Amino acid sequence: MAESINGFNKIKFYLKFGGPAWLVMIADMDASSTIGAAETGVVFKYNLIWFILLLIIPLYIIQEVSGRIGIATSMGLGDVIRKNYSKSTSILMSFPMALSDVVTYAIEYIGIAIGLSLLGIPIIVSLPFIYLIHLFVVSKRKYEKTERILIPISFVLILAFLIDLFLRGVIDSNPIYIKFSYSYLFMLAVNVGAIIMPFMLFFQASATADKYRSVKNDFSMENIKTIAVKSMKKETLIGAIVSELLMVIVEMVFSGINYNGSFASAIQLSYALENVAGPFSPYLFGIGLIAAGFIALIVISLGSAWGIVESLGIDKRHTFKIYVIESLPAVIAGMLLPASFLINIVLYLLVVFVFVLIGPGIILGVIGINRNIMGKLKLSKLNAIAYFSSLIFVIIFGVLAII
Repeated sequence: MAESINGFNKIKFYLKFGGPAWLVMIADMDASSTIGAAETGVVFKYNLIWFILLLIIPLYIIQEVSGRIGIATSMGLGDVIRKNYSKSTSILMSFPMALSDVVTYAIEYIGIAIGLSLLGIPIIVSLPFIYLIHLFVVSKRKYEKTERILIPISFVLILAFLIDLFLRGVIDSNPIYIKFSYSYLFMLAVNVGAIIMPFMLFFQASATADKYRSVKNDFSMENIKTIAVKSMKKETLIGAIVSELLMVIVEMVFSGINYNGSFASAIQLSYALENVAGPFSPYLFGIGLIAAGFIALIVISLGSAWGIVESLGIDKRHTFKIYVIESLPAVIAGMLLPASFLINIVLYLLVVFVFVLIGPGIILGVIGINRNIMGKLKLSKLNAIAYFSSLIFVIIFGVLAII
């Protein structure tokens, strides 16, 4: 029997509906973002903390629109684009994301493998094992079952990095520093590329729509969409804050470390961390890196596969084939290519994400202001200005990195 939303039932609704926004924000702190934050700390110490915290604003504004579309339409982004524009437009928006995600998969696998190496498990053993675990989780097909696995892991990630910072301690470094050099602007672009990745738009829209469809019939009220949007907005904001604070924490952990080696070298990395933060620090960082990479691996799989099958208009039962097709080359690459090669392209990949984001980002905003699609949840003029300003801000830094 349906329940009305008031008092205790409103809290119950929030708890039942929550999850997608939190997971997509925690997945934003993936292995590539973790490595990017660590590189930032090594090179600039605390100097970019002000900028990373500033990125909470565009991260929240852009992702909020993705969740809003999922609630307004009860569809994923690929479905919305295909049904309201064209199949070719939907494919054009999703397939560049899928191609870039193949490289991302490889980096997530390697990131997890490096984390396990810090715990003493060799890559030749860990990569096939991670691949099988990954396929096992995504094969559940029910999003809510996957969510129950990932949310506890997200708290392991947070706790591991927090304890690592406690062991590292705070150093004397300026958190606000501005310099107009190529290396400085490039690192700004890297951090911008780390905040919003294309798969995040597809994942939050689809996962939010899935959760909304599954819980809306349990509660009877006229304004369920409005309440769902309020819940999603709060969760997205909290997730954005936590995600960027995690970036800051990793930057602080690696600040002042005298380290010129590759982050793919678990032995060198372990030695560098141990020298400044004690013998337990490498293990904690390894656990955090494993959790970050695994959550991102699952969320990227779901977001990318959903985007493809929605764009093509095929049954979602075929998503498992997409998971295998996309991730198998990444595992093979991880086994055959030197880990240092994949890690060394992380910073450049984060910049590339900015350009892959342009198409989906623009059409996301166009959908958000379309009353025929969004109904009462259409973006206001002020929200639309904030959205497109945030998107332009992200794109500008991607351009700065290549000129």
